[in-house]
Amino acid sequence: MNFYSHLRVQEMKLFTVLFSYVLLLGLYTPPSLSDSPPLQDVCPMAPRGGRKLFMNGYICKHPSTILASDFKTLLLNHAGKLDNMVRSSANIITAAEFPGLNTLGMSMARTDIDSYGIVLPHSHPRASEMMFVHDGSVLAGFFDTTGKLFQKRLCEGDVFIFPRGLVHFIMNYGLRLATTFSVLNSQNPGVVGITHAMFAPDSDVVEGLVARMMKFREMEIPDNKTTDFPWTY
Repeated sequence: MNFYSHLRVQEMKLFTVLFSYVLLLGLYTPPSLSDSPPLQDVCPMAPRGGRKLFMNGYICKHPSTILASDFKTLLLNHAGKLDNMVRSSANIITAAEFPGLNTLGMSMARTDIDSYGIVLPHSHPRASEMMFVHDGSVLAGFFDTTGKLFQKRLCEGDVFIFPRGLVHFIMNYGLRLATTFSVLNSQNPGVVGITHAMFAPDSDVVEGLVARMMKFREMEIPDNKTTDFPWTY
């Protein structure tokens, strides 16, 4: 075998090794894009004074100190304050407030909406949301990345899903208080408020958006159709 043939064989071997590494990287990357699975049965968050490290998540309590109370919360028992311009309240409970959620890859939320109230458009960059209507009726919707609007009227017992990272909203569709409970598939879903990120909560821009979105109550969208959001006035 001459020198060039030997060099060619070595190049092919190197290519095979590199290709194998790239293939393995592709196979093992997807799990890292979501919350890591727990490595033990339970892992309530350690008290703040007992933390010795900073990390992506919270340090577990020592197994001998875990109590049943770590897995119970009263934070969703009562409605939030509704005396604001949008006549609504949203309370998201994460592992920071409810230690038993630590490492479980989930958080919870309670939303209360008074008559003619609305939860302004927002998104959760790290989680999808599954919402259950506990009381009243609501109009729920989300926009996909092309600006298409998907919305449905929901009654007590109905469930609606907001896909991860997509802008969504909820408004009261009835004349009495509406309450929903949600589960999000991240212990820290994050909240990006589209309007509050740029304008004061009581600004004319926010007030105008609320008035504009109230017209969604009059829109009837069949199950087999979607619609473009009417941005123009």
